[in-house]
Amino acid sequence: MSEQPRRPRKPGKPYRRPQKDPVRVLAFEALRAVDERDAYANLVLPPLLRKAREKEGPEKFDARDAALATELVYGTLRRQGTYDAIIADCVDRPLREVDPPVLDVLSLGVHQLLGTRIPTHAAVSASVELARVVLGDGRAKFVNAVLRKVARDDLDGWLERVAPPYDEDPEDHLAVVHSHPRWVVSALWDSLGGGRAGIEELLAADNERPEVTLVARPGRATADELLGEEAAVPGRWSPYAVRLSEGGEPGAVEAVRENRAGVQDEGSQLVALALANAPLDGPDRRWLDGCAGPGGKAAMLGALAAERGAFLLASEKQPHRAGLVARALDGNPGPYQVIAADGTRPAWRPGSFDRVLVDVPCTGLGALRRRPEARWRRRPEDLDGFAPLQRGLLRGALEAVRTGGVVGYATCSPHLAETRAVVADVLKQFPDTELLDARPLLPGVPHLGDGPDIQLWPHLHGTDAMYLALIRRTA
Repeated sequence: MSEQPRRPRKPGKPYRRPQKDPVRVLAFEALRAVDERDAYANLVLPPLLRKAREKEGPEKFDARDAALATELVYGTLRRQGTYDAIIADCVDRPLREVDPPVLDVLSLGVHQLLGTRIPTHAAVSASVELARVVLGDGRAKFVNAVLRKVARDDLDGWLERVAPPYDEDPEDHLAVVHSHPRWVVSALWDSLGGGRAGIEELLAADNERPEVTLVARPGRATADELLGEEAAVPGRWSPYAVRLSEGGEPGAVEAVRENRAGVQDEGSQLVALALANAPLDGPDRRWLDGCAGPGGKAAMLGALAAERGAFLLASEKQPHRAGLVARALDGNPGPYQVIAADGTRPAWRPGSFDRVLVDVPCTGLGALRRRPEARWRRRPEDLDGFAPLQRGLLRGALEAVRTGGVVGYATCSPHLAETRAVVADVLKQFPDTELLDARPLLPGVPHLGDGPDIQLWPHLHGTDAMYLALIRRTA
């Protein structure tokens, strides 16, 4: 059989195999997990980075690779609303018609162009190469065309083009410029009490990378011990807080590995401290954390209770979260117990406790620095879903505390519907109560408002936006 002649190659550039960039591929995989599985980046990214560090050869990550991947993922998620508006201006179809994986590659590219110091040509070429690897050559051409349009201007120029003027629509302007849903902008503005400067500062703070804050659990570790670690600086407000500057790794701290210290936002520490130090009438022997998962506040309360010879009961409805609480409390020097129980259907007798904390489930609008994707998942109607549970848990806490005892109602949301509205509604049913002024219990902490409750803020305190009301049973 005679050999068939080969077809002549078409003129043009020879085919080049796409070059895989492990950092950008990992960032893309993390964004896909957030989008497809409703995962949270702070849960998805660490195992991906750990696996990349354990590899051998050219795909093994070093510290710079991990830092870049982290910046690409979190930076893209924080600025998603802004980047969507810019991309929408550069494509010839509604954004909802762009395939989500393509949109993720585009968003990563836009963040490199407008949100980092990566040179323009490198940002475009690396993004197009990523598109070739994960999407194919055809869609890579689309990515290339869009990013070249984006690269024609800087972020300020784009914002001038895609954000409506502040004077015409202030909420929509802030939503686009600071990458928050409009309804969240409106809710945060109401909670702050108006004024442009404050809301701009808060929204900008939500888009900053939060520091890692450690807590030295009382009686088990000290802040001085943690300050001996590399990259450690004192906390701002809590005597037990130590901040790790950029590059600090909690897992490398011996006290953290031994469970004598943990990772805990300073706002969360302050809530636990305020409840522990609130004045009581009568004995101080039995404490309850009624919504204890995942265990940060319970571990702090358990350590503080141990110093006074008090017992802590840590209750969490979800069994797997109760397991996290048990892990956080493991090694606590004083008596404690962890149970899986529903705080709205108490497993204890009324009036059993001297101090009770309920850090209730909420929209999480106070922790948007740490979970930037939450701002795009939450909807105004979610407030109606949380409302009955929040009120039920506060009622249960007030029934659990004895006369003269104190309840702390806390939530990681500044939304008025989750804070003051809940407290006001429930206290109508409990006339034998009084609100305590919580502000003196946080000495040295400024900007605590008119009281008696406390609202912390990222832009004022460098903490999550934790809320706390302290309530004493008077009869």
